[in-house]
Amino acid sequence: MNNILKWLATFSLIIGTFINSAESTHMLTSSIGPFVLIFGGILWLIVSIRWRESALIVTNGFVVLAGVVPFAIKYFS
Repeated sequence: MNNILKWLATFSLIIGTFINSAESTHMLTSSIGPFVLIFGGILWLIVSIRWRESALIVTNGFVVLAGVVPFAIKYFS
């Protein structure tokens, strides 16, 4: 299960990065890239917790927060 989650998370981070890059160069006009990155970060956070790897938990916890907080500020203020 961890193997599937980590690869799904990895691919979503890669795809989210490409989408963000395309959005920043105006090749795409959607704003789905950050959501894909948040999804990947959450999956990696789950894997990190299952592995009990403190460094990965902290890193991916902040990745998720960095993605979620701007949306929360935008939509709830």
